Amino acid sequence: MGEITSKIPSGLQDAIEHFSDPQVCFEVAKEAKWGKKGPSCPACESKRLSFITTRYLWTCLDCRKQFSVKVGTIFEDSPIPLKKWFCAMWLIANCKNGISSYEVARALKVTQQTAWFMDHRIRYAMHHGTINKMSGTVEADETHIGGKARFMHKDRRDKMRGRSNFGKAVVFGLLERKTGRVHTRVVPDRSAETLQGEVRLRVRKHANLVTDEHQSYEGLGSEYTHNVINHAESYVEGNVHTNRMENLWSLLKRSIKGTYVSVEPFHLFRYLDEQSFRYNERHLSDHERFEKVLGAISGKRLTYARVKG
Repeated sequence: MGEITSKIPSGLQDAIEHFSDPQVCFEVAKEAKWGKKGPSCPACESKRLSFITTRYLWTCLDCRKQFSVKVGTIFEDSPIPLKKWFCAMWLIANCKNGISSYEVARALKVTQQTAWFMDHRIRYAMHHGTINKMSGTVEADETHIGGKARFMHKDRRDKMRGRSNFGKAVVFGLLERKTGRVHTRVVPDRSAETLQGEVRLRVRKHANLVTDEHQSYEGLGSEYTHNVINHAESYVEGNVHTNRMENLWSLLKRSIKGTYVSVEPFHLFRYLDEQSFRYNERHLSDHERFEKVLGAISGKRLTYARVKG
């Protein structure tokens, strides 16, 4: 990931004007990809390059291959100019309830399919995996994402009787209170094996773990200081609550129901990456969030075939 030293405008209108110049977009993308070390050939890593100014391409003087600043980034093989990419990145990073591909398509004057693919590439850049485990006080909670029974066809609704999670995806989340950062993931079910496995994978032993009364969390008391809040009686007992995780679920469901309307379970994890990114970076300004996404474009190529599964 390159270090971005170029000054990024603080507002959307200024950013649109700033990135209307292809040369400015090129320099910002080059800095984000390579930083101070400068470009190198993606095929042989040679620094002996010749730059074609009329086409914004480099030619490697060793292997003779040509490449652009888009190679090895989320922009690779995209004919969309960088000025439109940067505008889309700004919107997705800063719209609290998300922005639909139809709205992006209207704003950038591209097709809805193109905007949808761009959105998924940008969400891929927002994904941030880490091997660091959470510590201190950690909230754990799960929720269901899916349509409500009263809006379903009668045949499908009949199958749901006695199974409250039928046809819905299960999402699990952890929140570290001292940093305010979250980790979310789509999980196959709400079983003890699944949920406790996620806790052990992401949370340090002997941490202060706070959950609701769901029975799948029973048995974690031997490894963690396990505090339980019974939502049938109250939602807060001192510092024992899962309200911050509930807040994230509220934001997630609001964006899915109000903005995206319908999300395929296969793509749900990318929408989680988007919502988690905005939540984790909520204290930053708009241009700082944009810089965060811009700094993560390298090494994350996403093809259309992969998106479609």
